[in-house]
Amino acid sequence: MRAQPEVTTHIQALAIDKALFDAPAMLYNRPPMGKANKKAKAPSATIAQNRKARHEYHLEEHFEAGLVLEGWEVKSMRAGKANLSEAYVLLKDGEAFLFGARIEPLNTASTHITPDPVRTRKLLLHRRELGQVFGGVQKDGFTCVPVSLYWKKGFAKCDIALAKGKQKFDKRATEKERDWNRQKQRLMRQG
Repeated sequence: MRAQPEVTTHIQALAIDKALFDAPAMLYNRPPMGKANKKAKAPSATIAQNRKARHEYHLEEHFEAGLVLEGWEVKSMRAGKANLSEAYVLLKDGEAFLFGARIEPLNTASTHITPDPVRTRKLLLHRRELGQVFGGVQKDGFTCVPVSLYWKKGFAKCDIALAKGKQKFDKRATEKERDWNRQKQRLMRQG
């Protein structure tokens, strides 16, 4: 009969030890009493946009092209030092090149190389896509323009588009439509 009281006291002792063991953990594992930290926004994947292209052209068909870059160019693009405002796509010998895109070198660039900010960079496209671009430019009278630079799975990509030039009245119509949409938004917010 003595075995029963010892077993119950042993079980009670284990329960008390467990409660004491868990008590400090509860004190330190509580959420903080202040405001919860909001997660930091992920940086945008877009590096640079060619807004001039959207204003001056009707963009018809888009293609995603890879870029052949040097190391300092990748670092500069990660820092956001790329500009597409004067850039265009040059088609030569069955290949496409990005011409006039400006990637400013960082101040910390290596001293044993001389970076050229406006060098011609090769665009990487599939043969079928190259055929479509060449056909559009030569037969249909399209112009090939770079629209934006962005990151995709760690690789720099260039969005290029086949485009037709806008006439002056087209630009005015686009402006009027944009202004009317803004006016509608204002009226919706007020009323």
